[in-house]
Parts: sequence; C-alpha cells; structure tokens
Amino acid sequence: MVSLASPVKGGRSRAPGPAGPGVTRPGLGWALPATLFFALFAIVPLVLVAVLSFTSWNGLGSPAFAGLDNWTALFHDPVMIKSLWLSVLLTALGVLVQTPLSILLGVWAAGPQRNRAVLSAVFFIPLLLSATAVSVLWRALLDPNFGVPAQARWLFGDGNLLGSRTGAIGVLVLVSTWQFTPLHALIYQGATRAIPTVLYQAAAIDGAGTVRQFFHITLPQLRNSIITSVILMVVGGLTTFDTVLILTQGGPGTDTTISAFYMYQKAFKGFDFGAGAAIALLLVVVATVISLVVVRISGFDKMAGTKEGL
Repeated sequence: MVSLASPVKGGRSRAPGPAGPGVTRPGLGWALPATLFFALFAIVPLVLVAVLSFTSWNGLGSPAFAGLDNWTALFHDPVMIKSLWLSVLLTALGVLVQTPLSILLGVWAAGPQRNRAVLSAVFFIPLLLSATAVSVLWRALLDPNFGVPAQARWLFGDGNLLGSRTGAIGVLVLVSTWQFTPLHALIYQGATRAIPTVLYQAAAIDGAGTVRQFFHITLPQLRNSIITSVILMVVGGLTTFDTVLILTQGGPGTDTTISAFYMYQKAFKGFDFGAGAAIALLLVVVATVISLVVVRISGFDKMAGTKEGL
C-alpha cells in the first residue's frame, strides 16, 4: 500500500492538496513581515485611537479620562447622525453607479478590440492622479463663474451646482466615479482575462450570442471580483475626506458633511480630539460591519480558490 504522503528533506511531508500533488503549504514565517507591518501601522494606531476616544484632549498637555462622555455626546449630536447617513448614502450611490460602469469597461478592456490598449491607457489616467488633484481639477471645471456651467447656463441654470444639496451630492458622486471607476475596471479586466475561453467556445457552438454569454458566463465568473470590488468601494466611500474638503467644505450648510469630514472639524478645527477619535472608531466599526454583511450575504466566505494556501 502506497502512502499518500512521502517524506521530504527537513521532516516535512508533501501531500496532494488544492494546489496539486507534491506542493507544501508555506510556513508561518512567510506571513511574519506582513503581520508586523499590519500590527505596527494598523492595529497599534487603532488601539491608541480607541483609548483616545475615552479622553478629553485639546492637543495640549495630557489627555484627561472622560469616560463615556464623548460617546454619549456623539449619539445625541444631530449633525453626527446626519453625517453618518450621508456617508452611507454617498457610499451606496457610488456602488450603484460605479459597479455596472466598471464591469462593462473592464470586460471591454479585456477583449481584442482595435486600439483597445491605447484607449484603456487613456481611460486609466484618472487612476494616476491624487484625490486632491482630481478635486481641484473638478472645482475649476464646475466654477459657476468661469467653468463649464457658466458656458452652458441653458443646461445648468445659475451654474452653482454646489449650492444645493442635490447638486453637491451629485457632483461628489460624479467626481468619485470619474476617479475610481478605472481602478475597479482594472480588477474586472484581469478577472475577465482569467475566464477560460473554452466556456465561450462551447457557448458559441450552442448558439449563444455575445449578450447571452455576458450574462450567463462572464458575470457568474466575476462573482468573487464583484464582491471584492464592492467591499473596496464601501471602505473607500465611508472614509472619503479630501474630495469633500476641497469641493464642498461640507456645505451647503451641513448637507455634505459626511462623518470623515465631521471628524476633521471636531478634531482639527474644534480641537476636540477625543470626540474626533470616537467618530473615527465608529467609522471603522461601521465599515467593518457592512463589509462582513456583504461577505456573509454573498457567501464569499465559503468560497475557496483553486490554489488557496498553495
């Protein structure tokens, strides 16, 4: 009788697994550098923020323990409650707008169309720009006196798109879509190229056209990528800050004061770093919960890659 596992040098054994026969799983040492980096730049700052959220500190001297005062005030602050709902609204709009656009563009960019490489390179240019540069650019383009709205008042009215709640939210969604759709399209482009061509060949033999192949082959094969993309959108949407800071300053009034911007106002304008830390920690919790809900509902946590863990 032949054993399924054969001895190898060093006392480790090789056994058939998801990655194929004769391949061993990497040891924990491979994960040590990434674990230390994550702990130093993510876990430790998060713990410090959590501790700071239970203190009162104006940036000078030593923080004084304040118990649950910051959290109590947080949940009784109407601006904070509104900012949280605005953050969720902008995130949801971003997902609804960017997901179909990025899927279509990514699938198209993965095809053999003529001049596809050149057009894809041009389209991905916004991905190379910082959020600050993009916000400054769009603020100049949408200037009511000298920008595009001033030249097309028949379409934009007085041209002050940022002067109303609907217009300001629409502009924020537009700018984030213009900047970040290329990133998610790149994810779908790579995932589409990984789909076996034999599936499309078999579908074509059965008489399935391009549209039917897209809905019955491409979309199901992109399921994991869609979930990953949505999670990235959720985390990015809830932590958006610089776009609001440059384009709307939270206005008009507090109509675009999202939680991340309100945290900035509390901590760096009001010098209430304890309240700012509480808002930051709340954002982390909300983003984590939403991401876990997406993973659980989609069943992503039960899926296994063909080379998982090698």
